[in-house]
Amino acid sequence: MAADAPDKKEGQIPTNLRLLVLLEEVARRGVAVKPAEMIEAMGLPKPTVHRLMQTAEAEGFLQRDLDGRAYGAGPRLRQLALSIVSSEHLRTARLSILKSVAEELGETCNLAIPDREGMIYLDRVETKWPLRIQLPIGSQVPFHCTASGKMYLSSLKPSVLEAVLRACPLEAATRRTCTDPDALAGELKTIRDRGYSTDDEEFIAGMVAVAVPVRDARNRLMATLSIHAPVQRRSLQDLTAFLPSLQKAAKELAELA
Repeated sequence: MAADAPDKKEGQIPTNLRLLVLLEEVARRGVAVKPAEMIEAMGLPKPTVHRLMQTAEAEGFLQRDLDGRAYGAGPRLRQLALSIVSSEHLRTARLSILKSVAEELGETCNLAIPDREGMIYLDRVETKWPLRIQLPIGSQVPFHCTASGKMYLSSLKPSVLEAVLRACPLEAATRRTCTDPDALAGELKTIRDRGYSTDDEEFIAGMVAVAVPVRDARNRLMATLSIHAPVQRRSLQDLTAFLPSLQKAAKELAELA
């Protein structure tokens, strides 16, 4: 945590800050955490930590993970994070980078962040071509059949990924959608090794896409940067040729965080 964060020893975290510090710690870890981990991290009594986590869950700031024991960010905490990263000065800088990429590549450029059930489009700059595929800001798209979603899934720990693939129905959006968990897991390993993901008409027939990760200072995926285009204008191979430009822009976006 930040150097100026409160010292997490019993009695050194003011009562009115304990819930905030707990939420900060959950957000910092970036994965679902169990109460025992928070007891150790915060140095507070077990009943206190359980009460704080139950309160945060009841108010929507935390929610139970798939195993029913660990807690991750809830809808209100995710919305708070979204509101912060959407602040005007940050958004202006992001849009400047996205516009530069969209103009250079000539196709729609998207910035997406993971949510509980899919990827959310945080920002986008449309291509100037009249033939385009409309996915407005705020749209939620599936994990398993989109370039941005598969990029996110590839960043998960194996145990977490296995649980996600078991819990989420892999519905076919097109005839090209992969609905076999084992086959998808194999593709995600390839994505993890090569550092980018693709969508070959798997989400929308006639659309191809490529995505790269935007990572934080701890090398964790915090967003994805992608471009998509209709196959009448670009092939998937055409889009992968743009990877150096996308990766450069992803680094510039990471520096804004």
